[in-house]
Amino acid sequence: MKNLIRKFSDIHLTDLPQVGGKNASLGEMFSELSAQGVRVPDGFATTALAFWEFLDTNRLRQPLIELMKQLDKNQFTNLGAIGEKARKLILDAHLSDNLAHSIIKGYRELDGMTDQFAVAVRSSATAEDLPQASFAGQHESYLNIRGTEQLLIAVRKCYASLYTDRAIKYREDNGFAHDRIALSVGVQKMVRSDLACSGVGFTLEPESGFRDIVHLSGVWGLGENIVQGTVTPDEFFVFKPTLRKNKKAIIQKKLGEKEKTMVYSPDAHSKSPVVNTSTPPDKRAQFVLGDDEIEQLARWALIIEAHYGKPMDIEWAKDGESGELFIVQARPETVHSQRNPYRITSYKINKKGITLATGQAIGNKVATGVARLLPSPKEADKLKPGEIVVTSITSPDWDPVLKKAAAIVTDKGGRTSHASIVARELGVPAVVGCGNALQNIRDGETITVSCCEGKTGYIYRGKLEVQQLDYDFSDLQKPEHTKAMLIVGDPDQAFKLSFYPNDGVGLMRMEFIITHFIQAHPMALIKFDRLKDDKTKAQIEALTHHYPKKELYFVDKLAQGIATIAAA
Repeated sequence: MKNLIRKFSDIHLTDLPQVGGKNASLGEMFSELSAQGVRVPDGFATTALAFWEFLDTNRLRQPLIELMKQLDKNQFTNLGAIGEKARKLILDAHLSDNLAHSIIKGYRELDGMTDQFAVAVRSSATAEDLPQASFAGQHESYLNIRGTEQLLIAVRKCYASLYTDRAIKYREDNGFAHDRIALSVGVQKMVRSDLACSGVGFTLEPESGFRDIVHLSGVWGLGENIVQGTVTPDEFFVFKPTLRKNKKAIIQKKLGEKEKTMVYSPDAHSKSPVVNTSTPPDKRAQFVLGDDEIEQLARWALIIEAHYGKPMDIEWAKDGESGELFIVQARPETVHSQRNPYRITSYKINKKGITLATGQAIGNKVATGVARLLPSPKEADKLKPGEIVVTSITSPDWDPVLKKAAAIVTDKGGRTSHASIVARELGVPAVVGCGNALQNIRDGETITVSCCEGKTGYIYRGKLEVQQLDYDFSDLQKPEHTKAMLIVGDPDQAFKLSFYPNDGVGLMRMEFIITHFIQAHPMALIKFDRLKDDKTKAQIEALTHHYPKKELYFVDKLAQGIATIAAA
């Protein structure tokens, strides 16, 4: 048993070759950070040795090698067929008695009270969550798994997910040999976040790479909705230097729509252990976390970052029964941590066109191309290299498709959705959470996707003239006797512009903050009931619909804007 499974309490980062990056990180935090107050649900992991034993028991090594030799590595025309055959080989195989007994014993030791308690069953490849290759979302996870029979089935499904189409393509793109990667399965006590909330966090600002921010986002229910980009989450920005001084450190809170809530299936015999339900209006209008909880998670993020010595990407969950917060995953951040922040490429659109849609900007680039409206990745053959994907949401199944795209546009999701993560890794612009892109953009028309105008991304009709400027501030010397001061007018640009050589803010243009950030005239908010223009009233209602009083919106947004500028 000792060689086939390992308890989290016995796992450290040095065990990555045996249990993969995800499980090694969970064990490291459980073993090393619990004493500092960081709560991690207990669990265990099957080892790489268990995976190799599984293949050898079923004599699968050579058949899988032969299958991968048949893969079309140029156009990947047979990727789907090869992946399906590989997965079938594994799903039709059986776990040895020794491995099955080890897993069952580990499961029962997690909770001696019952054989029907819920666990999360997650895949962790032995090359997973390395700084140079995140493997994020390439393999499957299964939530709310109850009982030994369902657990053993889920383990086998995790093994099979080593050969999902996207995982095969990912290994080819990153130079990993298929027959050298093993899969570890993590079995972790489920946090009852279906009764509360869950989300993700970064120990830097995910768009600019600004290091003094902890960025958290969250949704009601289980966290799959936020990872898949099914809903637009709440967002919270916490300023690290203030947090370290134990002072109020939240500088921005953004309410997301949180349209869906993923919960456990009420039917124990359902084919799916989880279901997506519509979020009630009162909960959509409520933040998923209180201020004390936001700062608690941010403090844990600081502890985790300090322990690992690098920016981190974390997942958190709140238990609706106990009210406790937990960290359920942590991995190194893979985009900004590998970039030189002082080498900057700036884009500027000289003349803007008709705006078709807006959303959250991912990255700072601009792309022009043919819009290709795709309802699902099954229609990938319609997308030509250099075209722009326009869809509702993306999932890891989209990964081979998105490799060809010049930009990504989605109607749903936020900055931590799958589309956003992939766009950052590919270095292409994305505009997510548009709401009406599929409705307003025609298939086959030329569009320009702009992410160079702050945190709001724009999709314009036609091909626009774009100016690109490259800067290297690495060795730039500032004037000896003159301070280089910034004129600030748009808080959304503050984190990005903080990397430019400067001695602080010399002038803050309040009127520009109102037009860019608040987006409504103060008097229109104060005397909203006296407005006569229906279009203006509708625009202000859209901005302030979660605020009982319009003037509170102005005060809140102004305070957040000034706090953001001060932090940067």
